[in-house]
Amino acid sequence: MRLVIARCSVDYAGRLTAHLPSAPRLILVKADGSVSIHADDRAYKPLNWMSPPCTLKEGTGDDAGTWTVINKAGEKLIITMEEVLHDSSHELGVDPGLIKDGVEAHLQELLADRIETLGEGYTLIRREYPTAIGPVDILCRDADGATVAVELKRRGDIDGVEQLTRYLELLNRDPHLAPVRGVFAAQEIKPQARVLATDRGIGCVVLDYNAMRGIEDDKLRLF
Repeated sequence: MRLVIARCSVDYAGRLTAHLPSAPRLILVKADGSVSIHADDRAYKPLNWMSPPCTLKEGTGDDAGTWTVINKAGEKLIITMEEVLHDSSHELGVDPGLIKDGVEAHLQELLADRIETLGEGYTLIRREYPTAIGPVDILCRDADGATVAVELKRRGDIDGVEQLTRYLELLNRDPHLAPVRGVFAAQEIKPQARVLATDRGIGCVVLDYNAMRGIEDDKLRLF
């Protein structure tokens, strides 16, 4: 991973255009080729990014200080460096991945096995669908063939909704999957999380773990 702290401006050119004026920012270049630009007041969410596969070209000569990132769709992220304050590279090695709580992992397995309980005609694409920012718990299609991303938690709070939101932003950049809608599923969903999910067009599903295991009932309870 390469970390660069620099005063820079950023321009995105693709299906729309966006401009970030000059300011000190953190630029992350990961081994998978992804590039993301961060401010110091947005927690973990980048201001802008380019997902792999993409290529990074650092300018030379008259273009020195200009980075151009291009993805397979021809979209460009142009970073204009004014002053580089820090530039370092670090080898992180192979990440072991997130080890889920046993109940949460079992919920994922059960729901994948009974994906039609989300709705008639639902079909599973795969569990742990890989993205540049981590795996989506379950990716599936509804009866109309639309893509649905499911995020599973034991207790659903705002952080889980934010996590699913980031996945949806990324998945909707893939023309083979878009449009992708989200479902936030948990044994318990906090009221604030439900409000945020509803505001963002994300569906909520409350799961009964015992019923899913066949102890009380053989169906999910959808609320």
